[in-house]
Amino acid sequence: MQRRHLIAAGLAVGLPPLPLAAQPAPPVAAGVTRSHALTLLAPPALPADFTHFPWVNPAAPKGGEISLTAIGAFDSFNQFILRGTAAVGLGLLYDTLLQENPDEASVEYSHLAEYVDQPEDRMWVAFGLRDGARWHDGRPITSEDVVWTFNQLRQHGRPGFRAYYADVTDVVAEGPRRVVFRFRNAENRELALIVGQLSILPKHWWEGRDFTRPLLEPPLGSGPYRIERFEAGRGVTYRRVADYWGRDLPTKKGTDNFDAIRYDYYRDATVALEAFKAGQIDFRTENIARDWATAYDFPAVRRGWVKLEELRHELPTGMQAFAMNLRRPLFQDKRVRQALGLVFDFEWMNANLFYGAYARTDSYFSNSDFAARDLPAGAELAVLEPFRDRLPPEVFSQVFRNPTTDGSGSNRDGTRAALALLREAGWTIRDRRLVNSEGRRFELEILLNGPSFERIALPYVQALARIGIEARVRTVDPAQYQVRTDAFDYDITVDVIPQSNSPGNEQRDFFTCAKAQETGSQNIAGICDPVVDALVDLVIASPDLETLQSRTRALDRVLLWNHYVIPQWHSRTFRIAWWNRLGRPERNPKFGLGFPTSWWVDAALDRALAEARRAG
Repeated sequence: MQRRHLIAAGLAVGLPPLPLAAQPAPPVAAGVTRSHALTLLAPPALPADFTHFPWVNPAAPKGGEISLTAIGAFDSFNQFILRGTAAVGLGLLYDTLLQENPDEASVEYSHLAEYVDQPEDRMWVAFGLRDGARWHDGRPITSEDVVWTFNQLRQHGRPGFRAYYADVTDVVAEGPRRVVFRFRNAENRELALIVGQLSILPKHWWEGRDFTRPLLEPPLGSGPYRIERFEAGRGVTYRRVADYWGRDLPTKKGTDNFDAIRYDYYRDATVALEAFKAGQIDFRTENIARDWATAYDFPAVRRGWVKLEELRHELPTGMQAFAMNLRRPLFQDKRVRQALGLVFDFEWMNANLFYGAYARTDSYFSNSDFAARDLPAGAELAVLEPFRDRLPPEVFSQVFRNPTTDGSGSNRDGTRAALALLREAGWTIRDRRLVNSEGRRFELEILLNGPSFERIALPYVQALARIGIEARVRTVDPAQYQVRTDAFDYDITVDVIPQSNSPGNEQRDFFTCAKAQETGSQNIAGICDPVVDALVDLVIASPDLETLQSRTRALDRVLLWNHYVIPQWHSRTFRIAWWNRLGRPERNPKFGLGFPTSWWVDAALDRALAEARRAG
């Protein structure tokens, strides 16, 4: 048998375009509001008759192909379950009930659903599916598909789905085109938007297939693309569906412009960068500051064939950090965790490794109005007061700040302070090794999913050695890394905790006791604190923006002063590079990059580049 498996998936043919208003929507019941959008924080910016999102080019041409990169390998086209490593790009296959607008905070517009109904008490939400919405095999998308999808994800999907949908009590199909989600209470205000983000799967296609197992058969979808061919673990090509049912909807106008999107897999970021330089890849975002500063002065850039740009964004940047595994006795003492943070020298790294490109992260909700800043007061203080006797006193008396150094690499103050805390916790230096009262050495392993982070981890290992800690770095491939992190098999690893413009239900998966021991959850640090659980519940139940801000800031402050992680850094820009054959809209959405969604192949640029490269 050959190691590689090459497959081509046939295209659906001859299906008529969608009649957008084939049947009138049913009448609205008394006490129910029908809308074209759902919003959490502010009224929708776009009216019911909007024709396209304002950040796209509605006249963008269709055609052409692009090649992009992915790191590692894949062995599944089922991204919804814990098992297997899913291919990138699978979201292109499916439609969601509502479509997020990355130009607005927490607003979703009708997409697969033609309308949304919600009662005054917010105890349920109903979606009316569009007449004419269909799968790639021509069969209609029905409310039964929605019900089946929701139940499968909650029963068999990744743990995050169960956390996300915890307050949904029931989902019912009321006819072939209307589905109702009922809620446990009315306090979880974002729940209707969350179920609106549901990617709908075809019940009829999955019948007879095991949803709980990895899948290497191209799945049936309804979205703008389908899988055309793939080589397992090496690459996958998505082909635009020319008669996609939703192509003329205002949520899709000016998007999905490439005829084909191919993802090629590379073993690490260095090889992927070289492939881009060679012209094998069309577009990349650069996440390594050193490479952005030093690796892009090559002939194609100097000739104008490759374009470089830094784009400012308004996205919340969340928390990237070294997360300590609190499930291990070694990290259960807060003084130990704080000591490990004191010897992390960000200033030296930023000057010597990052070319000054980053800012230190001092909040789980960085670059947003939900970050704790000044001392708690007013509504935030009122949130914290009931828990005062169970919280570190610094929560009320100090503004959290990461320790700083002079950037020289000689972090003597941090070393002394760390050793003092470790002595308080029962650790002492003996024969240049840190040991406890039983003579056990302080040893740990830092787990990484690729070599690019080794240059950050290794200086930190040296800093730990100065206080007698024997640390080692273990780098594994992305598939093995996923297996180990799902099983919480690490001492320290790099965790990225993303945040949005409306923190809510996802915080359960990040921080609560229920998820600390659930295999595959996103609670990487293993945080389990009844106070944190209570604050997360308050965040989710926030009735308005002001309350959400005060409760989120309180949660942020409690997380920071418990020293669960060692905060790293963030950037407020996208660093992008592309071969000059692509067109783009006049602007990006406020809260996203808009690629590949709204870009296209510019035929004139494409020809000019091809001619220049032949001549060159």
